[in-house]
Amino acid sequence: MKTITLGSTGITTPQNAFGALPIQRVSTEYAGMLLRKAYDSGFTFFDTARAYSDSEEKIGLALSDVRDKITIATKTGATDVKTFWEHLETSLKNLKTDYIDIYQFHTPAFCPKPGDGTGLYEAMLEAKAQGKIRHIGITNHRLNVAEEAVKSGLYETLQFPFCYLATEKDIALVNLCKEHNVGFIAMKGLSGGLINKSNAAYAWMTQFDNVVPIWGVQRENELDEFISYFENEPSIDDEEIKAIIDKDRKELIGNFCRACGYCMPCPMGIEINSCARMSQLIRRSPSANWLSEKSQAMMMNIENCIECGQCKSKCPYGLDTPALLKLNLEDYKNILSGKVTV
Repeated sequence: MKTITLGSTGITTPQNAFGALPIQRVSTEYAGMLLRKAYDSGFTFFDTARAYSDSEEKIGLALSDVRDKITIATKTGATDVKTFWEHLETSLKNLKTDYIDIYQFHTPAFCPKPGDGTGLYEAMLEAKAQGKIRHIGITNHRLNVAEEAVKSGLYETLQFPFCYLATEKDIALVNLCKEHNVGFIAMKGLSGGLINKSNAAYAWMTQFDNVVPIWGVQRENELDEFISYFENEPSIDDEEIKAIIDKDRKELIGNFCRACGYCMPCPMGIEINSCARMSQLIRRSPSANWLSEKSQAMMMNIENCIECGQCKSKCPYGLDTPALLKLNLEDYKNILSGKVTV
């Protein structure tokens, strides 16, 4: 398996990293089993966030005894200096460590810089001077913020959505990171569940020698798939994998919801990040999961949309979200009535 060096950080890791958002949904015991199995099988890079409820605590409990052998990246969503320090101290305590390898601003609406009036970047520098963090990173879904961060010279890593549904602009961002020696951490490598063949998702990533994908893992069978790639790495030259990628790009690329959640909350309680991509979800996972009474009620709530435009104005991908919701509802109704089969 290819080893990646994350830009100017000097951190090296297999091109196969553990995304710890989903472990907040499982028990401490089960999460511990997943984390330890991942480490024992070759994973060395673990990404989490202060916002992921008890994810940090679970990592601390499972991996504190091998702290010097792993890389931990976590995040703060702080918008003021006081909260920044509170988040940092909480993360250090939860992770049972006295330093964080990569500390990231978590999807800020702007690119924090020295002298911008928030004091946030200055706090990052102070935390680094104190030895509490080793490298400064940023995560985002907004292309303009990501590009600004990379060009600023202030950030050592960027975390951004990246998968084989990427646009030319997304790929250009990866190349920009390489040009500026900024490590690229790829989130949403399975596009929030729309990509259901992990071997194809993994193989596509291997084309980029500066990208570390973090795979969100919640179940042991999911972890086993990614563990298997340490020994049997899927190839982008495999004809079957090429066919999967080509088919998915034709069906999914373009006007689809990435489930980033920036549009939430909806004033009418519409679960936009599920409803706006229901047509894809219902065709790419067992449809029964999406035809329950609960799911039907969720989808029918789209009829209460008041077209206030809040979701559309907040979408970092420029989607016409109200129109997308209506299209998905129409398709869903056709599936329920039997006019369309899945």
